[in-house]
Amino acid sequence: MVVRDSEVPAPRDCHSHSTDSGPAPGRPVDPAEAEEFLTQLHAETGRPVRRRLHEVLTEIDRTGTYTHTPEELVFGARVAWRNAARCIGRLYWNSLRVRDLRHVRDPADVAAECVTHLREAGRGGRIRSTLTVFAPSTPDASGPRIHNEQLIRYAGHRLADGGVRGDARNAALTDRAVGLGWRRPDPPGRFDVLPLLVSVDGGVPELFELPDDAVLEVELTHPELDWFADLALRWHAVPAISAMPLVVGGVTYPAAPFNGWYMATEIGARNLVDPDRYDLLPAVAAGMGLDTGSPRTLWRDRAALEVLRAVQHSFDAAGVTITDHHTESERFLVHVDKEERAGRSCPADWSWIVPPVSGGLTPVFHRYYDVPQPGTRPAYLTREGE
Repeated sequence: MVVRDSEVPAPRDCHSHSTDSGPAPGRPVDPAEAEEFLTQLHAETGRPVRRRLHEVLTEIDRTGTYTHTPEELVFGARVAWRNAARCIGRLYWNSLRVRDLRHVRDPADVAAECVTHLREAGRGGRIRSTLTVFAPSTPDASGPRIHNEQLIRYAGHRLADGGVRGDARNAALTDRAVGLGWRRPDPPGRFDVLPLLVSVDGGVPELFELPDDAVLEVELTHPELDWFADLALRWHAVPAISAMPLVVGGVTYPAAPFNGWYMATEIGARNLVDPDRYDLLPAVAAGMGLDTGSPRTLWRDRAALEVLRAVQHSFDAAGVTITDHHTESERFLVHVDKEERAGRSCPADWSWIVPPVSGGLTPVFHRYYDVPQPGTRPAYLTREGE
């Protein structure tokens, strides 16, 4: 699973976006959605469906919802990843590890299990694709909600001169955390990890700090430019997306954080260099002695490539899983071929699949893909209005 998390103005990640967040509390599950899901499960796994369908429809009629078996939950979560039209890393969809914590809905317990998720997924640098599923929404109650886009987010501290210290993308979330009682570091830094904001049943979010040992970070150096280390840059290793509900067979799990591993371009060509993020290209260009007087000198291109090299070099030197855009592009076409041989369509959003650096040098650039269908389920979705 390769994560893309930097788009203006909407959150950017590796999954298809939709403004439909699925059934809200008080709305019963559509029996047709449950039947469609169980039929797909039967078609792909050969599991008997008739008796199970009868059980599910009876439960929906009685309660307005139903409970997935562990097998159904794992299958649904993995297929939701397979359906993610904006993810280039779908070759690995069937290896997703699913942590079934559907009994957990209290904010403090959710936060504690998010910490466990980060520790177990990080594995000292051997990143493993992991999903943690918390309590679903039902006609009687909503499931818990994690308000952070990712479990690990760096604060964006607003300055008196109108600028932002840290990740400008997270300035609003930082303001919200402070308003809820978070005490920002003094002085504020550029890589201060924000607390988790977790709520349930529409209540005020509660704040939970992430312990240091749950936040695996890599300090960035360059293989040739010694001065690069003086920039004091780093980035976290586990990109766990936490604000996208999982919808399986009509049942919505509002809190279902999941992670893969980074593709180096996401950090080196987006997060650290986008003007509305860390905007590092001018500083790197200055260190390289580049002529920034005209875009025709291609100073941005040259500086961005060196930031990307630093990210790839640093993660490799630290023994932390990361992939590169050339390798992942080739693997994605392997996935497309496997899906076609399995008789399945493989929708993909071309603008997301093609990497932000050297796109034309990768094989994914030179073809088109099946058009994504917004109604495809199972899926990871965005919340309405976000």
